[in-house]
Amino acid sequence: MSAVDTSRPAEKAPAAPAREPRVTDEHGRRVRVWELALRYLLLLGVLALTIGPFLWQLSTSLKGPTEDIFSSPPRFLPSDPTLDNYERVAETIPVWDYALNSLKVAAANVVTNCVGAALAGYALARLRYRGRRVATLVFILAMLVPVEGIIIAQFTTMRELGLNNTLVGVVLPGCVSALNVLLMRNAFLHLPYEIEEAAFVDGANVWQRFYRIALPAVKGTLAVVAIFAFMGAWDDFLWPLIVLSDPSKFTLTIGLNYLHGTFANDERLVAAGTVIAVAPLIVLFACLQRYFFRGVGEGAVKG
Repeated sequence: MSAVDTSRPAEKAPAAPAREPRVTDEHGRRVRVWELALRYLLLLGVLALTIGPFLWQLSTSLKGPTEDIFSSPPRFLPSDPTLDNYERVAETIPVWDYALNSLKVAAANVVTNCVGAALAGYALARLRYRGRRVATLVFILAMLVPVEGIIIAQFTTMRELGLNNTLVGVVLPGCVSALNVLLMRNAFLHLPYEIEEAAFVDGANVWQRFYRIALPAVKGTLAVVAIFAFMGAWDDFLWPLIVLSDPSKFTLTIGLNYLHGTFANDERLVAAGTVIAVAPLIVLFACLQRYFFRGVGEGAVKG
């Protein structure tokens, strides 16, 4: 009699769960596809909100007088691009004279902020003297004071100094920004102190240590200060409007406001003036962008 096989059939192993497809991001990390897609969608949304208005102004400035800029649905690309609007802006107001005045103010503001903020930041970060912490606190508190709260006192001071209706009076109140001083202070604090100690042992004085060792190491932060100073002076509207009364000394922001008030119904001219005002900022940032992104993180963490 044959033996009966009582063994049970082997059970199947449970199937492994299907893994979600993953891709490698720009940092070499493995992420899910939907996370990467969501990240790029958010970036595209932010890009549309920031760059979209400028591109629309650029498109409007290139449209001719016969093209409807309020069509529905709106047309982004001009059907017949033209530069006549820029010529009409130059014929309506002395836009290049205003731009030159703004360039003088912005260049002076960049020089004074870079020099003053670098010297003050180094003094707060490296020099040892009584009241250093109090001085740092004063700069921090200065950032909390709104400009509108002290603008009358600034105007009175400029009048007493005889600097009203001058470009020097426009530059002087913002020649050294408290924010820029603190940026330079943090950048200098980030530098290793041992290098300066070695230079001190070799006989270098404080000016030599500042100019030859510390300053070349914070070029990125210095570029950030230059960009902030240029943008602040170039875009400033309220203070030049209060100080200046002679049309020949108007800055570009005041001149564009006059253009808008004169031709309020012609948005093409306003758009052309806006592009003229923004173009120098784009050129400046394009020239200093590699220093800017490096300088943003120089003073973020103290070494």
